[in-house]
This record gives sequence, C-alpha cells and structure tokens, in this order.
Amino acid sequence: MRHHLLRFTMLTACVLGMAQSVSADACYAAKKQPEPSLLDAYSHQIAAAASPSKKEQAQETINAFDKRKELYIQTSMITGIPWFRLAAIDQYERDITKVRSKTREQLGNWISIFVTEEAWAGQLNPDNQDEAPVSIRWFKGLGSDGDGDGVASRKNDTDLLYSIASHLMRYGDAEDDFSIGVWDYYHNTRSVQRIQQFSKIYETFGKLDLFEHAFPVPVGNNYSYKGTWGTRRSWGGYRIHEGTDIFANHGLPVRSTCYGIVEVKGWNPYGGWRLGIRDLNNIYHYYAHLSGYDKTIQVGSVVKPGQVVGWVGSSGYGKPGTQGKFPPHLHYGVYRDRGLMEWSFDPYPSLRQWENEERRRLKKKR
Repeated sequence: MRHHLLRFTMLTACVLGMAQSVSADACYAAKKQPEPSLLDAYSHQIAAAASPSKKEQAQETINAFDKRKELYIQTSMITGIPWFRLAAIDQYERDITKVRSKTREQLGNWISIFVTEEAWAGQLNPDNQDEAPVSIRWFKGLGSDGDGDGVASRKNDTDLLYSIASHLMRYGDAEDDFSIGVWDYYHNTRSVQRIQQFSKIYETFGKLDLFEHAFPVPVGNNYSYKGTWGTRRSWGGYRIHEGTDIFANHGLPVRSTCYGIVEVKGWNPYGGWRLGIRDLNNIYHYYAHLSGYDKTIQVGSVVKPGQVVGWVGSSGYGKPGTQGKFPPHLHYGVYRDRGLMEWSFDPYPSLRQWENEERRRLKKKR
C-alpha cells in the first residue's frame, strides 16, 4: 500500500513539474516572438506557389466531371437507367443543396444526392445510423449497398447513387416510368419537370461540362447597358425592375447565354414577345421585348451559349403585337429556383463577366 502511495506521489510530482515547465516555456515564447526571417519569407512564397492556379482548378473541375460520369455509367450498367437521367437527378440535388446549404450537406465526395438519416435507415428504425443492408430493408429504408462491401453507407458515392437508382428501378425503365418514380420520390411536380429538362440537356450534348456562358447579344456590336435591377417601374402597377436592359438596334440577334432548354415562349403583357430558358444551375434566363424568334426555337428546344434565339425589339406593354412604346432593347433577367419558389437576382455582374470572357476568347482567335 505504501509502495503504491509513494509511486502515486512521484508520478504526481513529475506531472506537475512537466506542467510547470511547459507553462514556463509557453510564457517565454509569448514574451519573445522571433522576428520574421528570410526563410519565413521564402516559406510564404513557396506556399503561394503550391496553391492551385486557375489552370489547375479548371483541371480539377474536369476531373470531377469525369469521375461523376464514370459513376453514372457504372450504375447505369447495373440498373439499366440511362446515365443522363441519373446525372439529371444528381445535378438537381446539387442545385437544391446550393440554395439550402444550412439544412442540407454534401454527403458524398462526388455525388450530391441528399438523403436524411431517417429516410436512409427507415422511418421506424431505432438506429438512424444503421448501415446494415438487411435491417435497412426490414425497416423499408432507402439505403442500399452499391459497391458490394456489405455496408450501406449514406456518405458513399456508389451507395448513394445506387440507392436512388434502385428506387427508380421499381417503376420500369421507360421515360414515363422514370417520371412516375421521380414524382413518388419528391412528390413535387416542379422537381419532376426540372429533372426531365436536365435529362434532355445531358442526353443532347452527351457530357457534363455544360456551364460555359455567352453574352446575350454579339460582342463588339453597338449596344449599351448598365445596372438597373431593382429600380421602379410603373406600367401595370408599381413594381421593381427585375433585370438589365441592353439597348441596341432593332433586329440585332439575341443569343442564349447558356446551355439550357426553352421553358417558355410567347406573349406577355409586360415583356411582349419573350423567351424563358432553364439552365443546369436551375436558373431561369428571361429574354423580353423581342421582335421575333428564330424559327428553330420551340418550347422544349435545347440550346447552347451563343445560339441565336430571337432579335431585339420593342414589344410589350399592351395586347399581343403592341410595339414601339419604348426604344428597342433586350430586357434580360435571371431567376433562381429554390425548389418551391423562384426569386429574381441582379444579372448585371454576370453580364459584365460574360462580356469580358467573350472578348478574351475573341482576341485569342485572332
């Protein structure tokens, strides 16, 4: 007993001594901070050089597209669901997570599909962290083992994608069956529409890297614009201006700013002959006061950046066909979809960015 007590006393003394030594060293370090040396300066330069350049970041983005498409194709081969439909669901989920980042998280490294713990394990499962495929099936959870490792992990890319695909497989592999499966999962007609639209875009172009933009009128022509988003408008009642006006000559070509799909076409009392295009970021691009449309453009048409969709005009503020109540210009607006509603945001910064990017591309071609 005395031996143990002595040993405890010695250990306590050693620990206290070490603590005092560490405390003294810390105080001394706090009092005497070394002056920055040339080595420190070089270290900062090396760290700056080690940070990824824009070119390296672009390459990482390309690699991410490749990895995601590889996962889509692998899952497609197992389930029979076309890769572009799986890509559409994943992109829709990615867009929703961007606008609801406080309530949703990125679960996988590459795949952005979000599933709650309760939905994954089963609503009545007492263990909402359950990763055992057998018990998850017993409680009718969504989680499945996609990579064959015996674990159904909510944060595993393959398991996430395969679990959603397994849900959709129960409805059949036809396009209408797919839409029914999507409706049963989301219970939201807007979600079904968006995923159908994204699927068609991916199927048309056959790739994922579809986020390049173009200025809405040909760069280098005679036009002018400034930030007017949020200013007051009075025709039809007081309201704010939800866009940027690009003043140009009547008949100047109007171009798609993005890869997307035509969602709306026709007359609007405010916007006259107008066009709405939805892109893969779930942003609605609104073109108003057109003088006409390109003959190839219909609702459901898939478009790409720089493609002519219509021409500058002065239509609107009245019954169909009303023209000339204001100088010819293109009203360009953008709206972000939150899943249940959309809201307008200022397009001016994006327009300046796209205009400058296109000028640089044109200079490189010369």
